[in-house]
Amino acid sequence: MAKVKTTYFCQNCGAQSPQWLGKCNSCNQWNTFVEEVIEKSDKRKIPFSSEKDKRVVKPQRLTEIKQENENRIQLKDAEMNRVLGGGLVLGSLVLFGGEPGIGKSTLLLQTAVAQSGLKVLYVSGEESEQQISMRAERLGQLNDNCFILTETSTQNIFLQIQEIQPDLLIIDSIQTLQSPIIESSPGSISQIRECTAELLQFAKETATPVFLIGHITKEGALAGPKVLEHMVDTVLHFEGDRNHFYRLLRSVKNRFGSTNELGIYEMGSGGLREVENPSEILISGNNENLSGISIACTLEGVRPILVEIQALVSTAAYGTPQRSSTGFDLRRLNMLLAVLEKRCGFKLAAKDVFLNIAGGIKVDDPAIDLAVVCAVMSSNADIAIPNTICLAAEVGLSGEIRPVNRLEQRISEAEKLGFEKIIVAKSKTQVDTKKYAIQIFEAGKIEEVVRIIFG
Repeated sequence: MAKVKTTYFCQNCGAQSPQWLGKCNSCNQWNTFVEEVIEKSDKRKIPFSSEKDKRVVKPQRLTEIKQENENRIQLKDAEMNRVLGGGLVLGSLVLFGGEPGIGKSTLLLQTAVAQSGLKVLYVSGEESEQQISMRAERLGQLNDNCFILTETSTQNIFLQIQEIQPDLLIIDSIQTLQSPIIESSPGSISQIRECTAELLQFAKETATPVFLIGHITKEGALAGPKVLEHMVDTVLHFEGDRNHFYRLLRSVKNRFGSTNELGIYEMGSGGLREVENPSEILISGNNENLSGISIACTLEGVRPILVEIQALVSTAAYGTPQRSSTGFDLRRLNMLLAVLEKRCGFKLAAKDVFLNIAGGIKVDDPAIDLAVVCAVMSSNADIAIPNTICLAAEVGLSGEIRPVNRLEQRISEAEKLGFEKIIVAKSKTQVDTKKYAIQIFEAGKIEEVVRIIFG
């Protein structure tokens, strides 16, 4: 009987060691090495053609390399096209991660059946054909060019790929695949790395785009070695609260486009619907003037979005006041409260402050600082901010109002949604107020903003 070969892999970076180590020498993480059974073959038996290996690749001068535009597939999903950078690049490998039950499989199945002009192969290692068929019927979309395969062996998957010759491949999920080259179980570090390497080789040699659905850990990171994110071309995160209807699609890494874009979907009984104007859903539209509510204009990529800031300031019931923030950086909230305390004379040290961004989204744009400050002041004084006012400015440590980028886009978005006034920072570059119907107020300090809003 042959001796079983084992080795140790770092769960964080995928580094290999013949013995267990307490600390990884590559990523300096502690207690990340796990033992796995490994038995590699001498030759890789991958059925697809490998003509690239037959020709000799020679180095080229940088100035002689011809630049060509990437060929992209325009998906029937405008939000995903935007996040991918203008479409799906041929031969790209896209990793699609998210929490369990958030809608990853639903979104990619919806994308697969919507591509009527492309031959799509949907490989599932988690669900049966009947389950996927029931989901497709529930989505109300059926497509003769969409093929379903329930398989976990990469060798069998490549045999079916050679027969079908798909234009798009979707793998659900990479943690369920198993390569016959390695003897370890599916989901292990070595299996994930080996299966991804085979799919990467297939994508690049045949110019076929591949979607990989990936699980995440309880800390929110993608399961598997960190090298998995380095191997793929694009990493997308599908996030949101299952208690809300809205889902956000963000790009964490993209070799073919920007990582600042955002796609918004609404989950319903008929699947995921694209939200073309997210500002309308992120603002409650309540006509009653309530204290502690302000409207801010933020940017996600090149897309301006209006969000509703909610604040609650109350007397601390216990000795130590509470500071809580949902969707906004708590450290930045503490900084803004210190500015109000020091520069503006608001006594908030003995009061609880709770902040929330409506809609369940997270915003890290400093342009919403002024809206946060105004919402806190409104709740503290119990005076409502008129619902016709929008704010877009950053607040400095000395209490000054600082300008933000792409101001004209923010003003246009506020005007389009019917706001009458917008408060921005004074800047050297004057905004042409004549071409806007909305009133533009410029302020240099928080005191000026208080006079504009509260009189």
